[in-house]
Amino acid sequence: MVDYQTLRNRLDQELRANSLAEARQTLGELWSSQPSSSTAALILNLRPVLAKQFSLRQFRVAILRSFTVEPIATLLQASAVLHGLDLDIYFGDFNAYAQEMLQPPSALRSFDPAIVILAVRTPDLLPLIWEQFPDLAPEDVPALISNALQQMRTWLQSFRQSCGARLIVHSLELPVSPAQGLLDHANLSGQTEAILEFNRGLKTLAAEFTNVSVLDYDALISRYGREPWNDEVRSAAIRLPISSKYLRCLAHEWLRHIHAFVGQTRKVLVTDLDNTLWGGLAGEEGLSGIQLGTDHAGLGYRKLQRALLDLHHRGILLAVCSKNNEADAMRILEQHPDMLLKPDHFAAMRINWNDKAANLKEIAAELNLGNDALVFLDDNPVERQRIRAEMPEVEVIELPSSPLLYAQALRDSVVFERLSVTAEDRLRTELYRQQKERIELAQAAGSLEEFYASLKQVVTIAPVTAASVSRAAQLTQKTNQFNLTTRRYSETQISELMATPGWNLSTIQVEDRFGDNGIVGVVITHTADYVCCVDTFVLSCRVIGRTVESAVLSYIVAECAREGLQEIRGQFIPTKKNAPAASLYSSHGFVAIPPLAGGNGNGEAKGSWWALDLRKADVKSPEWIQLRVATEQVLSTYATR
Repeated sequence: MVDYQTLRNRLDQELRANSLAEARQTLGELWSSQPSSSTAALILNLRPVLAKQFSLRQFRVAILRSFTVEPIATLLQASAVLHGLDLDIYFGDFNAYAQEMLQPPSALRSFDPAIVILAVRTPDLLPLIWEQFPDLAPEDVPALISNALQQMRTWLQSFRQSCGARLIVHSLELPVSPAQGLLDHANLSGQTEAILEFNRGLKTLAAEFTNVSVLDYDALISRYGREPWNDEVRSAAIRLPISSKYLRCLAHEWLRHIHAFVGQTRKVLVTDLDNTLWGGLAGEEGLSGIQLGTDHAGLGYRKLQRALLDLHHRGILLAVCSKNNEADAMRILEQHPDMLLKPDHFAAMRINWNDKAANLKEIAAELNLGNDALVFLDDNPVERQRIRAEMPEVEVIELPSSPLLYAQALRDSVVFERLSVTAEDRLRTELYRQQKERIELAQAAGSLEEFYASLKQVVTIAPVTAASVSRAAQLTQKTNQFNLTTRRYSETQISELMATPGWNLSTIQVEDRFGDNGIVGVVITHTADYVCCVDTFVLSCRVIGRTVESAVLSYIVAECAREGLQEIRGQFIPTKKNAPAASLYSSHGFVAIPPLAGGNGNGEAKGSWWALDLRKADVKSPEWIQLRVATEQVLSTYATR
């Protein structure tokens, strides 16, 4: 590993040369080698410079707390910059978290955060159970827990009624040494069990509210050790109960939750094979000679495969990029008894002797994703450096020297974190397999019309419901190519729009001869003064180029005409990625109009505006698509005018 001063000198040279891509990479290496307050200050000082070259998404984060968090927040901001986020942080007054949660006209509401962290310690929320447990009568403990949970419920209700932010609530930590010593574990009514009972109740309570999640603070402490984590001297002096060494660990845990909420989850993990998924070279050691299994030599590789398999179940696509003889590698993938990952687990494979950067670009193209959707995993530092230099938009995971630590390095990465998993996520690899079959059918078809007809597509439009809110929000957050306005909505915001008069939210589901694609699109419209404005129209890349957008637009037009509206207006806000949506309005008879301020209900005038006069024009649904409309009670075939 390169020492800190060498990295620092390299950074200075890159900055003088205005080589910002290289400087950003070096900053990442500096942070990995020494995630300290001084390195954080360096990163934050360079934030304006980096923002000129790289897009940093701005988010407001509020921290309500019962202990000192400012040093942790600085580390959080620095780490966030390296993950493309610019965090503006509001600190609630010390121990004033209850007032902030309960009072709508507060400084917290004025700050208007996207994310709020409620970090309260056990001594502050359950003081009697923490400090005086042996003095309590047995019947006192359940009452104290119930009262604390009811208090938390009141806070959450008040907060949710007046603030749409994502709320992340710390669980309570257990004591280093329970008050009753060994007796604490001898029955189910000890101090430890009481705090665990509160934590279980907190998880149940959080599930009752939209956009509220629990950060398992006690599990975080357990991972690093209760005794070294705690610092009683600092706690007494400055109310910071965490040892300096572990401040970065809490900052990293906050970042995991923030990153998941922001919707920047990477979609594909591309892995090497030799000395990554197994030990040794497939072409030399062969099926029987590689290291893979439960013994010491093969355990690390098996643990890594288990971590990849867990990502697969979370909806992350897996792909292979390996310099190898394909037959040798496939024999191991298909036949080795300790292989947890089989060929069917991978959405794409490049097993050849080509340059890995070229292979990664091919994988992204095959999956119809941008390069920035990829994460690269390879034991070879030369290959990792090559990808960082050639494809800086690809996330490269730095692996430690020991294979036994590979799995944890992967699990520590924030880029795969998500706060919910939809049905579409779980079936993602199967959906891409179906897509390959569609591509093969298209190549064999005599014409586009013949291909469209052979797909036998059924498009179902349904109102967004409680069951589909999560998927609807996910699509607005992650869809970039067919996305007319690139407005991002959280689950809370989607729920609020559902309850707002004049707003209509629909999901789009597509089935064809190869299977059910699931919910692949969302349309959000706003109606006022006989005019319908299309606020959001997104479609997954899986159905781009299959005329689904025409069928959906025909439904919107027909419904607006049926309701007696006179005009439909739509906005297109160009980005680097949404060119596939650029011609939607112009190709369906809409005409360009002057920019409108506030015409979409969001007060935005940027981009281009388009209008369709419903008294003079119409949009037909493609004849090869069966269009259906679903309500909670009825599913019927829909015919446009």
